[in-house]
Amino acid sequence: MFLLKKLLTALILPPTGPILLAFVGLWLTNAKSRGWRNGGLWLAILSLLGLLLLSLPIVGKALMAPLEPYPPIAPAQLQRVQAIVILGGGTYLAAPEYGGDTIGSATLERLRFGARLARESRLPLLVTGGAPAGGRAEGELMREALEQDFGVKVRWVEAASRDSAENASLSAPMLKTAGITRIALVSNASHLPRAVPLFEKQGLEVIPAPMGFSTGSPSLAGSLLPGGLGLSREALHEYLGQLYNRFKE
Repeated sequence: MFLLKKLLTALILPPTGPILLAFVGLWLTNAKSRGWRNGGLWLAILSLLGLLLLSLPIVGKALMAPLEPYPPIAPAQLQRVQAIVILGGGTYLAAPEYGGDTIGSATLERLRFGARLARESRLPLLVTGGAPAGGRAEGELMREALEQDFGVKVRWVEAASRDSAENASLSAPMLKTAGITRIALVSNASHLPRAVPLFEKQGLEVIPAPMGFSTGSPSLAGSLLPGGLGLSREALHEYLGQLYNRFKE
């Protein structure tokens, strides 16, 4: 089920999804029926036009806006929690400059912010992430980076999860065993609306600690020039994830 979910996600999201639809449209232009030919042509045109629009930073930011409802965590909120949980965001496999697997750029940004919160609050840290694509478990790589590069100790490592739901279900028992029921959850601002309910479902009180907000380009020209497909893809990925979680319920 996990691999099927990943495959379908890759096929639906841009650029693959719109390109596949465009190919289907071009194939239909060879149909005998004039209606099917015209429909196929319009499908190809609209798919490619949609891909172009999704590549505009202004569109990506508009898609992101509803996904970032939580403000930055306040010092008073941080004082209420008992531990900080940092979610993994991907690995950099077989990194030649590091001589092996290490954390990816998204995970690095989350660790940097989580380390800052830990130093400010002196709260214990839990990191969570497995190895769904192979290689070393992300949780172990996160602990190494925090302790060696940021000088922050990690108390718990969850290293078997494959997605956000398993991040929550496998981390919660570790926390509860230590008497922890109130956590600050660190992840990208757009990911937390999907991740927070998963941890709350495990009986934890969650204070969102968002980072990596989509601020967009400071200039109008920069917002209208193609180059923001990654932002749109990330937003659509979160919408799909929320839909999947609702379907599972």
